[in-house]
Amino acid sequence: MAKRPTVRTTATATSPLEAHLGFWLRFVSNHVSQRFQQQLEAQGVTVTEWVALRTLLAHGEGSHASLIDALGMTKGAASKVISRLEEKGLAQRQRVDGNAREQLLVLTARGRALVPRLAKLADANDEHFFGHLPASEREALVAAMQALVQHHQLKQIPSQ
Repeated sequence: MAKRPTVRTTATATSPLEAHLGFWLRFVSNHVSQRFQQQLEAQGVTVTEWVALRTLLAHGEGSHASLIDALGMTKGAASKVISRLEEKGLAQRQRVDGNAREQLLVLTARGRALVPRLAKLADANDEHFFGHLPASEREALVAAMQALVQHHQLKQIPSQ
């Protein structure tokens, strides 16, 4: 672990990079995300696809608009993700009452079976990075992150 630098308080001093909480958040986040991304890719899925699959599982089905909102993507980018999931046999588009304009997105049986396996990878990744912390510290860390999300009204789910 890097030595904590002394923070200078004079007006002309420039604080070191390591004195910033944002630096440490990004440092840890990058490592947590990179390891999980590698595990997902070994299963043939991207992080964005994982978020889409998990979102569809949670909602049972969804419209393009709801998935676009959940992923925080443009319509075109979300459509590409949906197409990739269809090509992999993990999700499919279903017409609503035979209307080609109105479609629902649903997981296929293969997609429903894959999501719990990927969720176990996510759980194991969390355990790898945070399992050594006492439960009270993990809970405090989650609460602090949730408080920041709420305070800043952050809505876009990290999917990349």
